[in-house]
Amino acid sequence: MYDELTEEDIRKMKEEIAYRKNTVHQEVIHDLQAARAQGDLSENFEYYAAKKANGRNNSRIRYLENMIKTAKIIRDDSAPDTVGLNNTVTIVADDDGKEEVWRIVTTVRQNIMKGLIGIDSPAAKALVGHKAGDTVTVKVSPDYEYDVRIIRIDKTTDETGDRINSY
Repeated sequence: MYDELTEEDIRKMKEEIAYRKNTVHQEVIHDLQAARAQGDLSENFEYYAAKKANGRNNSRIRYLENMIKTAKIIRDDSAPDTVGLNNTVTIVADDDGKEEVWRIVTTVRQNIMKGLIGIDSPAAKALVGHKAGDTVTVKVSPDYEYDVRIIRIDKTTDETGDRINSY
């Protein structure tokens, strides 16, 4: 099993690994040394907390390194006026007329509460490749689907989310 990641995802993961190895690790080591200096470790909560923090940090580093090692690199470019990865799409649901803004991202960055939908989600699969003005059907399950109309597509820079072009 692999995750589909963009070059930008890989770069951000490498930055986090470097930060965790160089900064967080040093902070945890300092906390461990300070807790050891207090004496009896059997009832030392600070020592226990520092060891747990060290374990969480090391676990996160291993997780990120494994993600990078097993990743399938995908491109995040699309035709200028069509929906693609890392595009911000303004849609209107036909059933309630509510306007929503979604950004299509890789699965490791998805967060529906922030409007970041994974490229493998039913909504993203339905939207990708379509243009502003198109109405698409989002099939959520065999028994449920809904239509949305694409109002606007913003091509964004991955780093900042700033618009570079709108369609």
